[in-house]
Amino acid sequence: MQEQTDDKARKKVIALIEDLDYAVVATHTADGAIHARPMAYRSVESGGDLWFLTKLDSRKVQEIKANPKTLVSFADPKKQNFVSIMGTSEIVTGRAKVQEVWSELYRAWFPGGPEDDNVVALRVHTEHAEYWDTPTGVMVYAYGYLKAVTTGKPAKGGDVGAVSFENA
Repeated sequence: MQEQTDDKARKKVIALIEDLDYAVVATHTADGAIHARPMAYRSVESGGDLWFLTKLDSRKVQEIKANPKTLVSFADPKKQNFVSIMGTSEIVTGRAKVQEVWSELYRAWFPGGPEDDNVVALRVHTEHAEYWDTPTGVMVYAYGYLKAVTTGKPAKGGDVGAVSFENA
């Protein structure tokens, strides 16, 4: 799969994730293992940077400080769309950014609100993304099934791509 570097490909990745509410964020533990957890996803910027909120005293913040390389995975099973983003994370403690990223729905996890100094923004600077944009629907599935049965060849899996966000 050849990596795409154009704005159209970057915009496709952003469009596939911008309406999703959750992602799985994976970081590295001190012993090199991968640690993944679901997180409420807040926003994506036009250049591909992802924003979340977290607690400054959380395990993930310690892991990011030791190794900022991060993998973020999104899934929209109803539309059969999947996106995997590799990037570098940073913790942003400024109240202005926390306020910008804040939504009142976050109060369930952060009862002290955006003024709580333990609430920080987590920025993932997207460097590379891969996506799987699969056609959905009963007819599409039936066609793929019939093709596989009659020809012995799998159905086309949809649009798959690799996208670079470097120098975006």
